[in-house]
Amino acid sequence: MNHPDPHNPETASECSFLDCWYLTGATASGKTGAGIELALRIGAEVISLDSMALYREMDIGTDKPTSEQRRRVPHHLLDLLSPRDEFSVSNYLEAARRTVAEIRGRGRQVLFVGGTPLYLKALLRGIFRGPPADWEFRRAVEEELVQAGLPALYQRLRQVDPLSAAKLHPHDKRRIIRALEVHRATGRPISHLQTQFEDARPADRCRVFVLSWPREILHARINRRVEAMFAAGFADEVRTLLERHGELSRTALQAVGYREVIGHLRGEQDLAPSKR
Repeated sequence: MNHPDPHNPETASECSFLDCWYLTGATASGKTGAGIELALRIGAEVISLDSMALYREMDIGTDKPTSEQRRRVPHHLLDLLSPRDEFSVSNYLEAARRTVAEIRGRGRQVLFVGGTPLYLKALLRGIFRGPPADWEFRRAVEEELVQAGLPALYQRLRQVDPLSAAKLHPHDKRRIIRALEVHRATGRPISHLQTQFEDARPADRCRVFVLSWPREILHARINRRVEAMFAAGFADEVRTLLERHGELSRTALQAVGYREVIGHLRGEQDLAPSKR
């Protein structure tokens, strides 16, 4: 494959990200603790690779590093946004690029730690800069979903972009809507435009490490994490967010657990464990 040219201004920024270190893994896999130990060993500062840790006041549900952990190793790209702010992958790349330069200016290594796969892919391979979000179109689609349901929307995608439909899960509403939105705006399938993820980089050119656990152990760790979150006051955190801000932004609402707790607080959803 063709690698980014460091002398080309359009791709030089991607090269700077390739020289960084990365630690990722599933929820509750232990990334934060392992990342601190790795950072201490290699002389690095940590940049959060978590799309939801960017938001202030969303601490318990996103399991941000503690004050003590941040004292041991500097952490960046945490608590940047109001819960009402929208934020895109492009916004993240711009913030990450500035932060990488600042850290390197101090003579330190850069270690990205987190579990947002799209951010990791964008850092390593760039992004498809498609048309901006069409919120009027998205609202219309949401209204259509109430009447026709997600299977009908997925069928529409199969008609206009069968390749994308084959790659997406039929319940992946957000990406199905985006694929339809791009087709509407450009007249072309997103699968013909979004090709930057198709070529893999050689492993020896990527310092990417993944924390992996057997499935049953990971599930047990996640269950303990959820129990600890609610014991620490997760429901109260969400209640305070609603009191202060009224509504969360579309991107903030993608944080796992927050939408469900909001539904529970409004009497729309039962969080009791299943009896099955």
